[in-house]
Amino acid sequence: MDLIFDFLSAISWWMWLLVFIFLVALWDIFIQRAHTIKHNFPVVGHLRYWLESIGPEMRQYFVANNREELPFNRIERGWIYASAKKENNYEGFGSDRDLYAHQHIFIKNQMMAYEVPKDHPNATDKSFMPCAKVIGAYNKRKKPYRPASVINVSAMSFGSLSAAAVEALNKGVHKAGAYHNTGEGGLSPYHKQGGDVVFHFGTGYFGVRSKDGNFSIEKLKILVEENPCIKAVEIKLSQGAKPGKGGVLPGAKITSEIAEIRGVEIGKDVLSPATHKAFSNVKELMELIETIANETGLPVGIKGAIGKLDQWEELADIMVKTGKGPDFIAVDGGEGGTGAAPPSFADHVSLPWVYGFSSLYKVFLERKLTDRIVFIGSGKLGFPAKAAMAFAMGVDCINVAREAMMSIGCIQAQICHTNRCPAGIATQSKWLQNGINVPLKSDRLAQYFKTFRKEFSEITHAAGYEHPCLFKMEDIQVNVDDTNLNRTLATTYGYQKTEVPFTNVKALYDCPYLGETKTNTL
Repeated sequence: MDLIFDFLSAISWWMWLLVFIFLVALWDIFIQRAHTIKHNFPVVGHLRYWLESIGPEMRQYFVANNREELPFNRIERGWIYASAKKENNYEGFGSDRDLYAHQHIFIKNQMMAYEVPKDHPNATDKSFMPCAKVIGAYNKRKKPYRPASVINVSAMSFGSLSAAAVEALNKGVHKAGAYHNTGEGGLSPYHKQGGDVVFHFGTGYFGVRSKDGNFSIEKLKILVEENPCIKAVEIKLSQGAKPGKGGVLPGAKITSEIAEIRGVEIGKDVLSPATHKAFSNVKELMELIETIANETGLPVGIKGAIGKLDQWEELADIMVKTGKGPDFIAVDGGEGGTGAAPPSFADHVSLPWVYGFSSLYKVFLERKLTDRIVFIGSGKLGFPAKAAMAFAMGVDCINVAREAMMSIGCIQAQICHTNRCPAGIATQSKWLQNGINVPLKSDRLAQYFKTFRKEFSEITHAAGYEHPCLFKMEDIQVNVDDTNLNRTLATTYGYQKTEVPFTNVKALYDCPYLGETKTNTL
């Protein structure tokens, strides 16, 4: 009897399976009309779409070699993961890079490297590396600010990132002595976990938005007064992912928390226009910068991806005439970033970072304005060699976004725009966010920053310098092409960076503009 019962059960199971397959086939042939493959090859056609859906993962884990993936290859991601976990991030048996490849970077080492004195801050804290310039010093702002770290977290909004991710990043920058840019989503409670903050706003004016959707200086003043963690204000003109394009935040995504933080209505679509309402030309932008600086006492800067230079030249000319201007300029690369964008924008609109920054820097260099401005680079610069190149070109600090995300667990799934981020970072799903161990991930962000600064310091010393602000254009060579195998940065990009006034690192250590904690250890 038992055998008969088992046989009948097995038949029943197969019958239900056959019925299910038959129903799927009927659906494919007679009901659904969206997919020709499913119609012409019922049931089997589903396999094609399933294989396509897992294609990126298959290529990432089994097909692509260590150096060919974009935007970050396996070696780059592995270095960040190992650095964040304080694991062995070395490689053996020599470089596996093609050292003759186009745009490969060479850093010229000194015959006798810089030797760190016993009383040097790096003798006790190998990751101590503050910015050599003070933001707002030239324009005599009431509250000038010297970033205590040359690497900081770039603009990423709460809403785009999860609450747990933002909290982990802010706690991490606090431990590392860095700052955290809020992104244009406003200042959330998760940004207020002890780290310095740069408040950033764009065309939506979230967090400082009036009822008619315009910018409110009164709201910004209140925000700054109530939150001493805000050390500077950044006006976003454009971003690398989609310069010149606005966006829509669907009402379905606007929770009561996000509505309160952004100053918008619950359940109602919110438009982020392509252009600003608070100003319509360069002169009005300059007036807004001065208004914000005078009303808040904070340094004020602008962020942009670089394309045409005419309005940047106009800005520089006004700075020459008035003696005023932005305290810092953050230059975003056209490589894109954490912001979701159409491929046509991400792939083709605005210049990649090296071309964009070099073009912009020359505009201010020709007018002898570079000493007034703190230049911040943002565009896949979160690796010591790339940072050395950026500093040699004239950068004073770098901001990292995707590298920071990877340090807290991002696996480069590239589905940030779907709300299904498997690492819980770029999603509002409570279930997925619960996978983020905030104290642990904040330690890893801090450790990545410290490892980065330590290795960057070692590269700097190998080149014979005490601080990366001393790098010159001639210290870096890049492969150009087969005929002219490599050139210095000065020859390649056609300018010499302005020398940064610098005494020694100990003077930076003793500077009153640094944050409360001069050295940070986990």
